[in-house]
Amino acid sequence: MGIAKTKDLRCTTKILVPLDGSTTAEVVLPYACALATAFSAPVHLLQVMDLETLIPSAAAQQGRSHNVLTTEREHNGQYLKELTASFSDPAAVSFSVRVGRPAEVIIEVAGANHDTLIAMATHGRSGIRRWLLGSVAEKVLHGASTDVLLIRATEQSARTRAAQLERVLVPLDGSELAEKTLPCAVELAKKMNLELIVLRVYLMPGVAYPAGSCAPDWKLLEQEKREIAIEYLEGKIRQLRSEGFERVSFRVLEGSAAEKIIDLARENPETLIAMSTHGASGAGRRVFGSITERVIRHSETAVLVARAKSADSTS
Repeated sequence: MGIAKTKDLRCTTKILVPLDGSTTAEVVLPYACALATAFSAPVHLLQVMDLETLIPSAAAQQGRSHNVLTTEREHNGQYLKELTASFSDPAAVSFSVRVGRPAEVIIEVAGANHDTLIAMATHGRSGIRRWLLGSVAEKVLHGASTDVLLIRATEQSARTRAAQLERVLVPLDGSELAEKTLPCAVELAKKMNLELIVLRVYLMPGVAYPAGSCAPDWKLLEQEKREIAIEYLEGKIRQLRSEGFERVSFRVLEGSAAEKIIDLARENPETLIAMSTHGASGAGRRVFGSITERVIRHSETAVLVARAKSADSTS
């Protein structure tokens, strides 16, 4: 079976970068800049003025909400304008300030062009205000119809101010839906001169057998599972190399999929994890709450969440 084809980053016509005015949210900018340069894609910087935070300010000024909104909009516009200078081609960077609920506005703006890649920071479980995963970022992940690139914002990453990527890690579970991340990852690796690693994680069943019963040969069973995984990944690598992409290797690991993905990325910090929102465990439904969500919540590296469609999808 060949590698499934789907919309990938070659079709990305715009990169949407939501910001909240904080330096931690700005950790996404070097990644957006690198992607924009690699793919010659224009960038749109977006800041959303949340009325829930502005109303108290207006009340403090005796209800002069118009003045508060005008001042805040001008301030945010100037902030975004200054950030355009961080890109190699500032002329290809636009910006806007909107009023509304942040997640809803981000989804709406991205949805106007289905080839838009949303690139945003997330603070994971660290509890940093406003962009906490479980709030804005999680709502965007659940509601957006486009691909989402998440950069974990930490104090260290905020100081680094550089996109440090050397490889793309693509976990595969044997399903066509999971494989639909591959074209995107390959193009990303080619454009940014990155190594591509395909990963298969298998889990041995934890079954207890009554005393005196005939238990399976676990060592033989594990060997068979590993050989099947290796054969599968070797087939993918052969196809990729036949298509002219040489910087590719594979890893086969036993254990919990999310944990192994996170551990492997942690061993190689300059890794981008590219995953589909679906896999063999959940075709036709979102995997949030499962492997993808656990990786997003706990990974210390960037994660690209690709919107895989089922084969019969017309959307």
